[in-house]
Amino acid sequence: MAPFVFLARPTGLTRVGSPAIRQCNVVNLSAFSVFGNHTIITRNGMPVSEDCGARRQQTRTTGRIMRKNETWPPLPFEQAKPTWETLQLWTQIVGKVRLALTPWQPHSWHTTLYVTARGLSTSPIAADQRIFDIEFDFMAHALNIRVSDGSSRSIGLKALSVATFYAELMGALNKLGIDVAIYDRPNEVPDPIPFAEDEVHASYEAGYAEQLWQAMQQIDRVLKIFRTGFLGKSSPVHLFWGSFDLAVTRFSGRPAPLHPGGIPNLPDRVTREAYSHEVSSAGFWPGGGPTDYAAFYSYTYPVPEEFAEQAVSPAAAFYSREAGEFILPYDAVREDDDPDATLLEFLTSTYEAAATTAKWDRSALECPIGEPRVVRPL
Repeated sequence: MAPFVFLARPTGLTRVGSPAIRQCNVVNLSAFSVFGNHTIITRNGMPVSEDCGARRQQTRTTGRIMRKNETWPPLPFEQAKPTWETLQLWTQIVGKVRLALTPWQPHSWHTTLYVTARGLSTSPIAADQRIFDIEFDFMAHALNIRVSDGSSRSIGLKALSVATFYAELMGALNKLGIDVAIYDRPNEVPDPIPFAEDEVHASYEAGYAEQLWQAMQQIDRVLKIFRTGFLGKSSPVHLFWGSFDLAVTRFSGRPAPLHPGGIPNLPDRVTREAYSHEVSSAGFWPGGGPTDYAAFYSYTYPVPEEFAEQAVSPAAAFYSREAGEFILPYDAVREDDDPDATLLEFLTSTYEAAATTAKWDRSALECPIGEPRVVRPL
């Protein structure tokens, strides 16, 4: 069996160098105040700092300062990989339940999971006249199925094989009167093993699951802040269980050329529907494929000729020609004195690289970052 990878992207990552820092000239970063730990000092709605990475924006405290590594936990890929491999396959089974019962939404948005205060959830799913949800609870380490008639079932999260997890989940749904059948093989992974036969992936260390969820809490929060700065069509912040990445996607509004497909164990018709329109997409994955470490990524489709040559920030970000996207190691964010600002630098500068080279109508699509209880100015 080939080595397990999280992302259906080329392997053999080659670092092509850290692009030079460039001027920030679009996003109003004054909304960093919504983070609750500090406020960026601004002048006329723009940060005092003139660039994104050469100088850290000055801050004044408005509450408890988030210390480095305090809420952005370490994500040791090699040690945690067996747990995260198993967890990804468990999320595929849960996600496929949602997929099987939910009408198709553009770009497969009806299949994803969402970060919650306790873990990852499907959100409500309709089952005849009832609704139910399924949530991975990484505090109690249980998978909880809750139905609108008051019935429920729980499965303990521990070192269960994928085959055992699959049998227990489908059995629990059956006992709750939820009739569902799913495609019983993983998607977007090489050499997939049918769920009912997979005794290979059976690792679960609670600490590694918690660390990944804790990191996703912070990433989900910052991605949602970034999402507010766009008037055009934008996806929710959601977890794609096929590639196991937490992502947000912006759309230009223009149709895209037919995608070539070719993602392992994913029908081309699904890929082509997902990429039917021009996108700039960014997100996070815990490692695998092009990186053997947790990382943030940003790509665009279709890819403009000059996209790869654009200078982005922070300095640790680089373009991987093998992966066809910009990459920023998670540790570069985690170890920074201001992780939120560093991640927003990457999200903003890589989006600008895509929107500029693809000639998006930026004046019609962009707006200032949102703030709580502040109406967007017109």
